[in-house]
Amino acid sequence: MDFGIQDKWALVCAGSKGLGRACAESLAEEGVNVVIVARGVEALAETAAHIGANTEVEVRTVSADITTAEGRKEALSACPKLDILVNNAGGPPAGNFRDFEIADWEKALHANMLTPIELIKSVLDGMIERKFGRIVNITSAAVKAPIPILGLSNGARAGLTGFIAGLSRQTPVHNVTINNILPGAFATETMNGRMAAMAKQSNQSIGDVAKSRLNAIPAGRFGEPKEFGQLCAYVCSAQASYITGHNFLIDGGVYNGTL
Repeated sequence: MDFGIQDKWALVCAGSKGLGRACAESLAEEGVNVVIVARGVEALAETAAHIGANTEVEVRTVSADITTAEGRKEALSACPKLDILVNNAGGPPAGNFRDFEIADWEKALHANMLTPIELIKSVLDGMIERKFGRIVNITSAAVKAPIPILGLSNGARAGLTGFIAGLSRQTPVHNVTINNILPGAFATETMNGRMAAMAKQSNQSIGDVAKSRLNAIPAGRFGEPKEFGQLCAYVCSAQASYITGHNFLIDGGVYNGTL
Protein backbone atom coordinates (compact mmCIF):
# COMPACT_ATOMS: atom_id res chain seq x y z
CA MET A 1 0.00 0.00 0.00
CA ASP A 2 1.24 3.48 -0.87
CA PHE A 3 0.79 5.56 2.25
CA GLY A 4 0.74 8.80 0.25
CA ILE A 5 3.41 10.56 2.33
CA GLN A 6 6.40 10.37 0.02
CA ASP A 7 8.57 13.52 0.10
CA LYS A 8 6.96 14.74 3.32
CA TRP A 9 9.18 15.89 6.20
CA ALA A 10 9.05 14.37 9.67
CA LEU A 11 10.64 15.35 12.96
CA VAL A 12 11.15 12.32 15.20
CA CYS A 13 12.11 13.06 18.78
CA ALA A 14 14.38 10.63 20.60
CA GLY A 15 14.81 9.09 17.18
CA SER A 16 18.21 7.46 17.52
CA LYS A 17 17.20 4.40 19.53
CA GLY A 18 14.30 2.15 20.41
CA LEU A 19 10.78 3.03 19.39
CA GLY A 20 11.73 6.47 18.11
CA ARG A 21 14.28 4.98 15.77
CA ALA A 22 11.74 2.40 14.59
CA CYS A 23 9.34 5.22 13.72
CA ALA A 24 12.02 7.12 11.82
CA GLU A 25 12.99 4.01 9.86
CA SER A 26 9.40 3.10 8.97
CA LEU A 27 8.59 6.63 7.85
CA ALA A 28 11.76 6.73 5.75
CA GLU A 29 10.77 3.46 4.10
CA GLU A 30 7.58 5.24 2.99
CA GLY A 31 9.65 7.98 1.35
CA VAL A 32 9.46 10.51 4.18
CA ASN A 33 12.50 12.72 4.77
CA VAL A 34 13.38 12.60 8.46
CA VAL A 35 15.00 14.83 11.03
CA ILE A 36 15.96 12.79 14.05
CA VAL A 37 16.82 14.52 17.29
CA ALA A 38 18.49 12.99 20.33
CA ARG A 39 21.31 13.82 22.69
CA GLY A 40 23.76 11.06 21.75
CA VAL A 41 25.90 11.97 18.76
CA GLU A 42 27.17 8.46 18.05
CA ALA A 43 23.73 6.83 18.12
CA LEU A 44 22.36 9.58 15.86
CA ALA A 45 25.13 9.04 13.35
CA GLU A 46 24.64 5.27 13.32
CA THR A 47 20.88 5.57 12.87
CA ALA A 48 21.24 8.15 10.11
CA ALA A 49 23.77 5.97 8.31
CA HIS A 50 21.46 2.96 8.52
CA ILE A 51 18.47 4.87 7.17
CA GLY A 52 20.59 6.43 4.44
CA ALA A 53 21.91 3.05 3.35
CA ASN A 54 18.44 1.50 3.11
CA THR A 55 16.33 4.33 1.68
CA GLU A 56 16.66 7.25 -0.71
CA VAL A 57 15.29 9.91 1.60
CA GLU A 58 17.14 12.84 3.14
CA VAL A 59 18.16 12.30 6.74
CA ARG A 60 19.18 15.12 9.04
CA THR A 61 20.35 14.78 12.63
CA VAL A 62 20.19 17.21 15.52
CA SER A 63 22.10 16.54 18.71
CA ALA A 64 20.08 18.42 21.29
CA ASP A 65 17.92 18.11 24.35
CA ILE A 66 14.35 18.43 23.03
CA THR A 67 13.11 19.34 26.50
CA THR A 68 14.87 22.72 26.29
CA ALA A 69 13.71 25.74 24.30
CA GLU A 70 17.07 25.84 22.54
CA GLY A 71 16.86 22.16 21.60
CA ARG A 72 13.35 22.54 20.20
CA LYS A 73 14.38 25.59 18.17
CA GLU A 74 17.36 23.74 16.70
CA ALA A 75 15.29 20.67 15.85
CA LEU A 76 12.50 22.65 14.21
CA SER A 77 14.98 24.75 12.26
CA ALA A 78 16.36 21.60 10.64
CA CYS A 79 13.01 20.93 8.91
CA PRO A 80 12.31 22.82 5.63
CA LYS A 81 8.64 22.28 6.49
CA LEU A 82 7.14 19.99 9.04
CA ASP A 83 4.42 17.60 7.92
CA ILE A 84 4.79 14.90 10.57
CA LEU A 85 5.74 15.27 14.22
CA VAL A 86 6.53 12.26 16.38
CA ASN A 87 6.74 13.32 20.02
CA ASN A 88 8.83 10.99 22.11
CA ALA A 89 10.89 11.24 25.26
CA GLY A 90 12.41 8.80 27.66
CA GLY A 91 10.07 7.96 30.50
CA PRO A 92 10.79 9.21 34.01
CA PRO A 93 12.34 6.81 36.51
CA ALA A 94 10.39 4.15 38.32
CA GLY A 95 10.05 4.18 42.06
CA ASN A 96 7.90 4.62 45.12
CA PHE A 97 5.92 7.87 44.93
CA ARG A 98 6.84 8.58 48.57
CA ASP A 99 10.42 9.08 47.44
CA PHE A 100 9.63 11.60 44.69
CA GLU A 101 10.29 15.28 45.29
CA ILE A 102 8.53 18.20 43.63
CA ALA A 103 11.55 18.54 41.34
CA ASP A 104 11.04 14.96 40.13
CA TRP A 105 7.41 15.71 39.24
CA GLU A 106 8.36 18.95 37.51
CA LYS A 107 10.98 17.18 35.41
CA ALA A 108 8.55 14.41 34.43
CA LEU A 109 5.80 16.85 33.51
CA HIS A 110 8.20 18.99 31.52
CA ALA A 111 9.58 16.09 29.48
CA ASN A 112 6.46 14.01 28.97
CA MET A 113 3.68 16.59 28.87
CA LEU A 114 4.84 20.17 28.41
CA THR A 115 7.56 19.55 25.81
CA PRO A 116 5.18 17.73 23.42
CA ILE A 117 2.63 20.51 23.89
CA GLU A 118 5.24 23.16 23.09
CA LEU A 119 6.26 21.33 19.93
CA ILE A 120 2.65 20.94 18.85
CA LYS A 121 2.09 24.65 19.45
CA SER A 122 5.08 25.43 17.23
CA VAL A 123 3.98 23.35 14.24
CA LEU A 124 0.19 23.08 14.32
CA ASP A 125 -0.75 26.32 12.57
CA GLY A 126 1.67 25.63 9.70
CA MET A 127 0.15 22.20 9.22
CA ILE A 128 -3.35 23.69 9.20
CA GLU A 129 -2.32 26.27 6.63
CA ARG A 130 -0.80 23.61 4.35
CA LYS A 131 -3.83 21.31 4.84
CA PHE A 132 -1.73 18.34 5.94
CA GLY A 133 -0.36 17.29 9.29
CA ARG A 134 0.15 14.17 11.34
CA ILE A 135 1.12 14.38 15.00
CA VAL A 136 1.85 11.19 16.91
CA ASN A 137 2.65 11.14 20.61
CA ILE A 138 4.42 8.07 21.95
CA THR A 139 3.06 7.64 25.47
CA SER A 140 2.64 4.36 27.35
CA ALA A 141 0.27 1.49 27.98
CA ALA A 142 0.27 2.80 31.54
CA VAL A 143 -2.13 5.50 30.35
CA LYS A 144 -4.76 2.75 30.05
CA ALA A 145 -3.58 0.59 32.93
CA PRO A 146 -1.36 2.51 35.37
CA ILE A 147 1.69 0.70 36.72
CA PRO A 148 2.26 1.37 40.45
CA ILE A 149 6.03 1.95 40.26
CA LEU A 150 5.65 4.32 37.31
CA GLY A 151 3.80 7.06 39.14
CA LEU A 152 5.71 9.88 37.45
CA SER A 153 4.97 8.47 34.01
CA ASN A 154 1.35 7.67 34.86
CA GLY A 155 0.68 11.26 35.88
CA ALA A 156 2.60 13.12 33.18
CA ARG A 157 1.42 11.01 30.27
CA ALA A 158 -2.19 11.04 31.44
CA GLY A 159 -1.99 14.83 31.47
CA LEU A 160 -0.79 14.89 27.86
CA THR A 161 -3.53 12.44 26.89
CA GLY A 162 -6.20 14.69 28.35
CA PHE A 163 -4.85 17.72 26.52
CA ILE A 164 -4.74 15.84 23.21
CA ALA A 165 -8.32 14.64 23.68
CA GLY A 166 -9.48 18.24 23.59
CA LEU A 167 -7.20 19.57 20.85
CA SER A 168 -7.45 16.67 18.41
CA ARG A 169 -11.12 17.28 17.65
CA GLN A 170 -10.35 20.79 16.42
CA THR A 171 -7.92 19.85 13.66
CA PRO A 172 -9.15 17.03 11.34
CA VAL A 173 -11.27 19.42 9.28
CA HIS A 174 -7.90 20.79 8.13
CA ASN A 175 -6.50 17.30 7.37
CA VAL A 176 -4.40 17.47 10.53
CA THR A 177 -4.69 14.55 12.93
CA ILE A 178 -3.30 14.05 16.41
CA ASN A 179 -3.10 10.59 17.92
CA ASN A 180 -1.25 8.70 20.64
CA ILE A 181 0.44 5.31 20.46
CA LEU A 182 0.68 3.43 23.75
CA PRO A 183 3.43 0.81 23.80
CA GLY A 184 3.45 -2.14 26.12
CA ALA A 185 6.59 -4.22 26.64
CA PHE A 186 8.96 -3.86 23.70
CA ALA A 187 12.48 -5.20 23.34
CA THR A 188 14.31 -1.92 23.93
CA GLU A 189 16.93 -0.50 26.27
CA THR A 190 14.18 1.38 28.08
CA MET A 191 12.34 -1.82 28.94
CA ASN A 192 15.56 -3.41 30.16
CA GLY A 193 16.11 -0.47 32.48
CA ARG A 194 12.59 -0.71 33.88
CA MET A 195 12.93 -4.43 34.47
CA ALA A 196 16.18 -3.76 36.33
CA ALA A 197 14.35 -1.25 38.55
CA MET A 198 11.54 -3.71 39.16
CA ALA A 199 14.05 -6.44 40.03
CA LYS A 200 15.78 -4.19 42.53
CA GLN A 201 12.54 -3.14 44.18
CA SER A 202 11.21 -6.70 44.45
CA ASN A 203 14.53 -8.39 45.29
CA GLN A 204 14.30 -10.63 42.23
CA SER A 205 16.68 -11.32 39.39
CA ILE A 206 16.16 -9.53 36.07
CA GLY A 207 15.61 -12.96 34.52
CA ASP A 208 12.76 -13.69 36.90
CA VAL A 209 11.18 -10.29 36.22
CA ALA A 210 11.46 -10.86 32.46
CA LYS A 211 9.86 -14.30 32.78
CA SER A 212 7.02 -12.88 34.84
CA ARG A 213 6.37 -10.16 32.28
CA LEU A 214 6.39 -12.64 29.42
CA ASN A 215 3.92 -14.85 31.22
CA ALA A 216 1.52 -11.89 31.41
CA ILE A 217 1.63 -11.19 27.66
CA PRO A 218 -0.94 -13.21 25.67
CA ALA A 219 1.27 -12.93 22.57
CA GLY A 220 3.96 -14.80 24.50
CA ARG A 221 6.77 -12.43 23.53
CA PHE A 222 7.98 -8.88 23.77
CA GLY A 223 7.10 -6.52 20.94
CA GLU A 224 9.58 -5.77 18.18
CA PRO A 225 10.29 -2.06 17.62
CA LYS A 226 9.66 -2.53 13.89
CA GLU A 227 6.04 -3.43 14.62
CA PHE A 228 5.63 -0.19 16.50
CA GLY A 229 7.26 1.84 13.74
CA GLN A 230 4.97 0.40 11.12
CA LEU A 231 1.90 1.34 13.16
CA CYS A 232 3.27 4.86 13.47
CA ALA A 233 3.78 5.08 9.70
CA TYR A 234 0.18 4.06 9.07
CA VAL A 235 -1.18 6.58 11.57
CA CYS A 236 0.81 9.21 9.65
CA SER A 237 -0.49 8.06 6.27
CA ALA A 238 -2.90 9.79 3.92
CA GLN A 239 -5.31 6.91 4.52
CA ALA A 240 -5.50 7.76 8.24
CA SER A 241 -7.05 11.20 7.76
CA TYR A 242 -10.31 10.03 9.39
CA ILE A 243 -8.57 9.00 12.61
CA THR A 244 -7.87 11.56 15.33
CA GLY A 245 -7.85 11.70 19.10
CA HIS A 246 -7.26 7.98 19.54
CA ASN A 247 -5.01 6.00 21.83
CA PHE A 248 -3.59 3.07 19.90
CA LEU A 249 -2.64 0.41 22.41
CA ILE A 250 0.00 -2.02 21.14
CA ASP A 251 0.81 -4.41 23.97
CA GLY A 252 0.43 -8.00 22.75
CA GLY A 253 -2.99 -8.31 24.38
CA VAL A 254 -2.03 -7.46 27.96
CA TYR A 255 -4.78 -4.92 28.55
CA ASN A 256 -7.80 -6.96 29.55
CA GLY A 257 -10.64 -4.56 28.83
CA THR A 258 -13.18 -3.56 26.22
CA LEU A 259 -12.49 0.20 26.25
